[in-house]
Amino acid sequence: MVFRHFKVNLVLRVILLVASIFLLTFLVSTDSFILTDILVTGLIIYQVYGLVQFLDKTNKEIVAFLNSIKYDDFTHTYNTRNEGSSIDMVYKEFNNVIKKFREIRAEKEAQYHYLKTIVQHVGIGIITFEKNVEIQIINAAAKNQLNIDEVKHINQLKATSPLLVETIKLLKTGGRDLVKIERGGDVVQLAVYAIELSLRDKEFKLISMQNIQSELEENEMDAWQNLIRVLTHEIMNSVTPISSLAATVESELESQLKNGSLDQMKLEDVEDMHLAVKTIHNRSVGLIKFVSDFRNLTRIPMPKLEPMMVGKLFDHILILLKFDMEKEHIRITCDFEDNLHIRVDKEQIEQVLINIIKNAIQALAENEELQKAKSIIIKAGYHEKAGIFISITDNGPGIDPEALKKIFIPFFTTKKGGSGIGLSLSKQIMRKHNGNITVNSKVNEGTEFVLRFPVMEIQPV
Repeated sequence: MVFRHFKVNLVLRVILLVASIFLLTFLVSTDSFILTDILVTGLIIYQVYGLVQFLDKTNKEIVAFLNSIKYDDFTHTYNTRNEGSSIDMVYKEFNNVIKKFREIRAEKEAQYHYLKTIVQHVGIGIITFEKNVEIQIINAAAKNQLNIDEVKHINQLKATSPLLVETIKLLKTGGRDLVKIERGGDVVQLAVYAIELSLRDKEFKLISMQNIQSELEENEMDAWQNLIRVLTHEIMNSVTPISSLAATVESELESQLKNGSLDQMKLEDVEDMHLAVKTIHNRSVGLIKFVSDFRNLTRIPMPKLEPMMVGKLFDHILILLKFDMEKEHIRITCDFEDNLHIRVDKEQIEQVLINIIKNAIQALAENEELQKAKSIIIKAGYHEKAGIFISITDNGPGIDPEALKKIFIPFFTTKKGGSGIGLSLSKQIMRKHNGNITVNSKVNEGTEFVLRFPVMEIQPV
């Protein structure tokens, strides 16, 4: 390039082009030689071509700069002559922008490696893959859980567990499931969670897996120990008097047989034996009922879900329990959101609600020292994330913390003559509704039971 300054170069090219055009016009008007006209015309064409090339070169440099940004190629730099020309200023700004992009990319790469290092060292297994099931990230915990080395495709996990692959593909955002896999001859229970993501027009799925086998085994052992403790306690309470009374009757009959005075037994002795046999019968009936109740715990049918308004769900229940509440002078207050609908098995949920309200009535009735008005408050509402909740609160004596831990264990009860299966049944019924039941209680203040139903169970009004 002859001229270093873009503006000067451009102005001179334009002046020369204009001068050449005027010269050609003058020559044509003065009947000059044709050869001269041709030469001047050629000069004009050459100047136009040179001007276009000059401008095109600048445009190409701008396009090249924009393409380097578009394709993340920041290796190119622009040489400046430090002469203060406009093109130097443009090149300098190009270099500054490219330098800034380099810094941003270096920072992003550092953050990426930092986060990747964290992901690789967390104790929860993590797998991310694209919609075409090509794996992007699989951390060390996931490899250890699945007993694998390297995988590039999610379908390669079928060698470990086809069920796991199917579960991973089917789970949607917020979905969770439990999957059993075999690892080195041992059975491992994985809790699998899924989140669907969209990044730069690409769809990803993030799967987190946690080995809960040890927690399940520990909880299972605790549950068995508590169940066995309750079972042995209840069975011993029935079998001990049966054994004792049977031994007494046997001893008395054996004595009478030895003495040959069986026909001469006193009426009083016969009445005692009759009472003993009657007691044995009653305790046997109680033991049979206990075993029957235990068997019923394992025979809860799947709920038949139907849409129902929460307010109407309580109409029948409150009428059923009205006599008991009036007898104990218990005031009941209901606070339901308008048009609150839910899908439930009416009979099963009524069983749960009746059981909880009756427990509250009995707790208030047995507490004769209660120095305040007896009341039960029932609330029902809806949270966008938590779904529908039903809360039943009494201001009774409350439950001590130690008993509160065992309240849902089968056959554990704090009531006189209670069977201890009502709340256990309620817990199972709520699980079959994909819901949950929780309890909060403070001694001398009261108890609150909360039934929660997931969002998926809610019917649109």
